Amino acid sequence: MERILVSACLLGEPVRYNGGAARVDDPQLARWAAEGRLVACCPEVEGGLGTPRPRAERRALRVVTEQGADVTDQFARGARLARDAARGHGIRIAILKDGSPSCGSRHVSDGTFSERRRPGAGVAAEVLRADGVRVFSESEIADAAAFLAVLEARP
Repeated sequence: MERILVSACLLGEPVRYNGGAARVDDPQLARWAAEGRLVACCPEVEGGLGTPRPRAERRALRVVTEQGADVTDQFARGARLARDAARGHGIRIAILKDGSPSCGSRHVSDGTFSERRRPGAGVAAEVLRADGVRVFSESEIADAAAFLAVLEARP
């Protein structure tokens, strides 16, 4: 059975920077949870950042908080731990919170803390992709399901 790495906040865990969650009530996600396929992960928390924590954004290869603190090392550590979890479970699919400086798969904030977004990926999404994991956003669950069907149809 294929396992799927999922941002913990999408499963309702209060791990976002503001102490909240970003729960996604999707029937497919609920079905996968009932099947025991989901592996929850919050790279930011696992990288050593608390909840709540200062908001952070990517600036090129660095991640900084709104107050100017460099938290790149914590984001990189969390990304490596997410990759290690994916490897440990044989995971080839991830559904991550888009817009996050860690989990964003299609876009991230532009680094100015002005609510503007730019195309790009978060640190963990990049590391997972480089390791061969197909990363989807929470708005692409149907695409993830289609990819899962392809994987499971292969001998």
